[in-house]
This record gives sequence, C-alpha cells and structure tokens, in this order.
Amino acid sequence: MKQTLTKLLLILLPITVFSQEKEKEKGNFFGGFESNSQWYLNDTGLKDEFDNPTAHPEKPIRSNNYLFLNYTYKNWAAGIQGESFQEDALLNMNPKYKGTNVATYFLQFKTEKIDVTAGYFYEQFGSGLLYRSWEDRALGINNALRGGRVIFKPTKFLTFKSIYGQQRTGFDVSKGKVYGIDTEIVLSDILKYKTTDLSLGLTYVGRDEKTNVANPEFNSLTNGFAGRLNFNHEAFYFATEYDYKSNDAVVQVQDQVNNGLIKPGNALLLNLGYSKKGFGVDASFRRLENMSFFSERGAKGNSFNDRIMNFIPSLTKQHHYNLANIYVYQAQPNVILADTEIVKAGEIGGQVDLFYDFKKGTKLGGKYGTKVALNISNWNALSGTFYIGSPQDYKTDFFGFGKRYFTDYNVEVTKKWNSKWQSIFSYINQYYNKKMIQETSGEVNTNILAAEATYKFTSSRSIRVLGEHMWADSDKKNWAGATVEMNLNSKLSFYVSDLYNYGNDVDYLQNHYYNFGGAFRKNSTRIALNYGRQRGGLVCVGGVCRFVPESSGVSLSLNTSF
Repeated sequence: MKQTLTKLLLILLPITVFSQEKEKEKGNFFGGFESNSQWYLNDTGLKDEFDNPTAHPEKPIRSNNYLFLNYTYKNWAAGIQGESFQEDALLNMNPKYKGTNVATYFLQFKTEKIDVTAGYFYEQFGSGLLYRSWEDRALGINNALRGGRVIFKPTKFLTFKSIYGQQRTGFDVSKGKVYGIDTEIVLSDILKYKTTDLSLGLTYVGRDEKTNVANPEFNSLTNGFAGRLNFNHEAFYFATEYDYKSNDAVVQVQDQVNNGLIKPGNALLLNLGYSKKGFGVDASFRRLENMSFFSERGAKGNSFNDRIMNFIPSLTKQHHYNLANIYVYQAQPNVILADTEIVKAGEIGGQVDLFYDFKKGTKLGGKYGTKVALNISNWNALSGTFYIGSPQDYKTDFFGFGKRYFTDYNVEVTKKWNSKWQSIFSYINQYYNKKMIQETSGEVNTNILAAEATYKFTSSRSIRVLGEHMWADSDKKNWAGATVEMNLNSKLSFYVSDLYNYGNDVDYLQNHYYNFGGAFRKNSTRIALNYGRQRGGLVCVGGVCRFVPESSGVSLSLNTSF
C-alpha cells in the first residue's frame, strides 16, 4: 500500500502543484479519493456444489483505489484520475485493472455556445441504446472515450455534439475507433409553446474496427442511426426512440468473429406516463434485436462489460430487498443459436409503475396518509423462425412474443403511523427462466414477503428492522433474511444482517450469509468497515450487473472529497 500511494503521488504531484499555483489566480481546485479494500478469508464453511471449500484467492488482500484531481479557471477545466489495484483488483473485476497508472485525463474549454474537450470524456446520446460512456466503480465499468468532443449551441433551441476516439479498456484503449454526431432540436422553443416541451433528436454512431477474418463479408465500419421524440404537456409525458445498426458479424462466442452470420440490429423504446400530486402511472415498452454494440467485435460475451458502447439496462423494478435480487433480470440484446432449446435474437417486453397516495384523514390514509406502489414487468424472447444448422439464420416477428424470460409482479405499501413510526410491507412474485437467461437449465417461481419498520428517536437517531422470506420452487429453494440498522447520530451508523438458504436440497449448501459493520461520516469523508460473507451471484446498479463469486472476509472503504 505504501508503494501504491508513492506511485500515485509521483503521478499526480505535478498537477497538484500547478493547480495550487493557479488557485492564487482565483481558480478552483477540487478532487477526491476513494478506496475499496478486501481481505479475503479462507472460510471452509462455504462450499461449492461438489462439497469442496470455496476457492480462496492466491492474493487475499486486494484493493481498488481512485484519486482524482480537477482544476477550473475561467472557461478552462482540466482533470486527471490515477488508479491503483493492489495487489490485484477485487474478485471478478476486469483482469485488465492491474497495477498503478494514470487512468484518465482531460482538458476542456467551455462557453455558452461552444464546449471542446480533449482527452478522456463521458457522453450519452438519447437514451444510450446506441451510445453511452460512463463510470461505475461498483460494477468495474469505465468506458470513457479517449479523443475529442465538440458541443456547439448556436441557438437556445439547437445543440450539436460530435465525438471521436478510442474506448478505454483497462489502462489502454480499444483497437476500434468510435465516431458520433448527435443533434437535438427543441421544437417547443421554435414554436413558442408555453406549457408544452417538444424536442427531436437525431444520432449517428460509427465503429470502425479491422479484423483478422479472411475475406470478410462485412464492412470494417458499422453504422448506427437513431431518432427520438420527447413530448411533455402539463402532467402527461411521452418519449420514443428507434435505433438501427447496420449489417455486421454476429458474435455468439467471445473472440470468435467470422462470416457465419451477418445481420443488422434494431431497437424500439416507448415511454409514457401521467403524474400529478398523489397519483402517477408510468409505462415503458422496449424491443431489442441484435443490439449489443462493442468497440471491438470479439469483446461480445465478456462478463466484465468491457468495451461496451451502449447502455441497455433491465427495465424492471430495482428492488432494495436482498432476496428480491437473487433472481434478477438482465437485458437480452444478444443473438444465440445454440440448439433447438436455446435460440434467441433479443427481447420484447416492458413494465408499468402505478403510484397512489391515500389522502390524510381518509379511512385508508389515516392521520399521515398511505402510499401504495404497484409494479408489473414482463419480458419475452422474440418469436420468429430460427435456423441453427449451416448456414445459420433467423427471421423475427416484429411484435411477436416468444418464450418467457422473466416476470415480476409486486406491490409496496408505505404507512406512517405517527411522528416516530413508519412501516413498509411488500409482496413480490417472480418468474425466472434460468435456462434462457443464463443459458443453463431450469425455471424458478418465487414468492417474497418483506416487512420493515423504522423508528426515529430524534431527527438524527433511528433504528430500522427488516425481515424477508422467499419461497422458491426450484434451484436453491427457500431463503430467509433479516437486517437491523442503527443510526446513532448523523455521523455514526451500524448494521447486522443475515441471509439463510435453509431450504436448499443440498445440506452443505444451506449457508448463512451474515454481515455486520458500521460507517462513520464527517463532512465529506465516509469510512465503512464490514465483516461477513458475500453471496455469489449478480450485483446490479441501475439495471446493469456483474457477477461476484462467493467469498468471506473483511472490507474497508474510504471516500472523501476536497
């Protein structure tokens, strides 16, 4: 760790000194440091399906560290981020995250009409179905583009964006080159609407990558086009986007790029809703066909979200209960023609959210009111004709629903009983087609009940108690869970939790996944310490997931800004 910090200081000291000198000229210097470390313990109580202890990493002490510095002066801004992964990155992170190095840097000039960035930058066009670059450290995602970006706003109602560069992968960049142009026109400003917002967007994204395929039947440049429309009038809103990706090699197995199957891709997204005080409804529909998009074709199928160019989250309720996140849905944009049992070319489905507040003083509302939230989501494979022989091919029905992937029906009731007590009751029913989603075998039906209560002693001191239970008809069967959280004041908090897979048919897999720890906050600094077991499976943020193996150990996290 001492060597790590020394390297980071050597990398970033020149920028810091320069920034401090500039600060004397009324510039602004700011930054932050984040560290997530884990000491993995050899827990013989955790075993795999063959009754063997879970593998213990050769390097049990691992740490992800990020130091970022930014400086602004008048119309100029500059920044740099150094990263250190010692001795290695946390388990199941991208293996390219190794050692200590400068990760990203940028220089930006910005006025009201022009914004020019050189170096690494993040950007999103429309919903992100065609292009998005972003950072999420919990998932190990950082697909910033290294190159240049220009944003031009000649008028209030017109915005042009252009990008060019190569995508970050580890401490390097991908071989593929990315081009992009996005235009947004605010029609409501042109038409001088006062109570209506109406905008139109057009996007082009190109990915140019030469491959080693002899006599390729696809172009090195893959073109993507998109159009979107957004409408908002008082309590009603509507948005739609259509994306098209030109003919390209379909990669079904990572790093296997060939002429076997060449197809275009497309996506359709619809969202509409109505919202006023005490009532809201929101509905989303999405259809994806062959819409995975990577800066290198061979990256398709990697489990680290490495070199991914677009943003395709699962449009389902993001549950905050542990047991509801065991069988979590992942978006299915890929083409798989494995055999007659597992064939897919994308997904079709959507979700509906309904919110209603029973007014205070009514029979169901009581003195403080009652909130009810209902969510329904359903996702299926695309129906069509699939040829798994040689040559492979498929033809989908545009609005055809094939085999069911996933459903989630849930209701949540939030009730405040008095100035100190509040409770939440939830019921969740899920169907998870493990065979189609994970390309393994099996289907799982679950019913989950959860209840939690929060008691406030003072404005800064409270206790939260949560209990949950899952009934599952297959796979790992039934689970039970409990959590207690205690906030002593605005600075100090503690928690203890346990998930118990008591219903597993295999007795040595009937594990307790216990955890306890605490956090301390002061100003912009937070330190958290935890000990316990990590349940193997998916960890998801905003509908995007990564797989983590089962493990046991002590974790320490530090986050501060200055």
